[in-house]
Amino acid sequence: MKKQTVFLTGATGGMGFLGLQELLKEIDQQDIILLVQDTERDRDKLKSFQNQKGLTIHWGDLTNYEDVYRCVEKADIVLHVAALVSPVADYQPKLAMKVNYGGMKHIIQAIHSQQRADSVRLVSVGTIAETGDRMPPIHWGRVGDPIKPSVFDYYAVSKVAAERLLVESGLNYWVSLRQTGIMGPAMSKIKDAIMFHNCLDNVLEYVSDRDSGILLGNLCRLTASGELPEDFWGHIYNIGGGESCRVSTYEMYEKLYGAIGFGDLRYVIDPKWYATRNFHGQYYLDSDKLENYLHFRHDTMQYFYDEYLKSLGATATVSRAVCKLPGGQRLMGTIMKRVFIQQARTEHGTVRFIENNMEEQIDAYWGGRRNWESIPTSINEFKHFDAWDKVFMLDHGYDESKPESELNLNDMKKAAEFRGGVCTSSVMEQGSWSGKLTFTCAFGHEFEASPRLVLEGGHWCPHCERKSWNYAARAKVDPFFAQVWNPLHEKDEPQREYRKVVSERDA
Repeated sequence: MKKQTVFLTGATGGMGFLGLQELLKEIDQQDIILLVQDTERDRDKLKSFQNQKGLTIHWGDLTNYEDVYRCVEKADIVLHVAALVSPVADYQPKLAMKVNYGGMKHIIQAIHSQQRADSVRLVSVGTIAETGDRMPPIHWGRVGDPIKPSVFDYYAVSKVAAERLLVESGLNYWVSLRQTGIMGPAMSKIKDAIMFHNCLDNVLEYVSDRDSGILLGNLCRLTASGELPEDFWGHIYNIGGGESCRVSTYEMYEKLYGAIGFGDLRYVIDPKWYATRNFHGQYYLDSDKLENYLHFRHDTMQYFYDEYLKSLGATATVSRAVCKLPGGQRLMGTIMKRVFIQQARTEHGTVRFIENNMEEQIDAYWGGRRNWESIPTSINEFKHFDAWDKVFMLDHGYDESKPESELNLNDMKKAAEFRGGVCTSSVMEQGSWSGKLTFTCAFGHEFEASPRLVLEGGHWCPHCERKSWNYAARAKVDPFFAQVWNPLHEKDEPQREYRKVVSERDA
């Protein structure tokens, strides 16, 4: 029996490195090819694997087509994990597009050039950030909900473009796995202003770095053994750790700060430093679907709490001791706040936005200065959302109870109308989810898209997507999109259109 050859990108990143270790457990049954940037850091990280039998390391770059072609050439399955992610991507949007969209384009192009579109299996790791801000009360979501990358989130913008390319690639075997927040040692060490973008009442259904690695390993193993059903392919899935990994940001802070001695969070959290919207996150209604295929879940949020304490080392012990003293919590909180405000005053910091009267950012992250001013100065006076179990399921604008084989042109015309547009195609093969149809959006842009992209992906007009964040205007004419905009915005808020500095055409 021929050994399966796996091409893995992003092998020195968090998910990719643990995925590599899982793949190596099956090295007798498969060969592994890596494409890794030739840097001192990456060479050092892979030093112990240099002479591993069955493992080939190509030192190169996703943005170089020849490097990608060479790695794809022998691959049976491509695990495309590599990406320039936030917060780095926030500072380098053009590079993020070049890497995240350009890398996907090179992989697909290489597969087609080798005339293997019918056989190579391409697994792409996308992101929850594609659906953007889903603050309460619309904090439950699923695949097919509107694509809505948060304003200024160029990582999400690049991944939206890459996923569109993947879904419409013409490959027989593709899958997009939208990754959630990955908890583990790396997450516990993030020191960037992005921590203040994550709203106190935001939610995420996290997954651990270890379970993410297991997911990749199981996918390859089940593919090689023939145990992974054919119907797994050609779809989009949400990666999530399940119920034990669902938490609000504030609940997480209660655990983390409580573990180092804080019984009163007013000493360590200033609610006016935190955005109240425009991040990303949701609890999943459909993450069990991927678990049922790949059986990867093991960790709970406790794993992250443990890793956080490990990262603090002796500091955690000192903090607990000080916090027990009279006035100790105030003292420790003052010390920590001095560190925090330095981060909050950096380039993408929320305090900087306020202090420098940066109106676009203030409108995006709070809905205007008036809303920011209404935030209490004490976390103990902050009114938290508490109806976490109440599900608000979005309408996707077509009869989802019908088997896929019965989808027809009338269904697509109704779906287009619900999105404020028109399906202008006159013919559609019944049950074809991959055949492209023609549409016109509410703003008059004409485009082509498959039912898979529109109905399952939640994508819509590529012209609007690449030009700007035109969400306020879109919500007025697009009932589908209004479901994720109107509940979070007041009618008298600024109705801005935020221009984008980069699109996939720049890659």
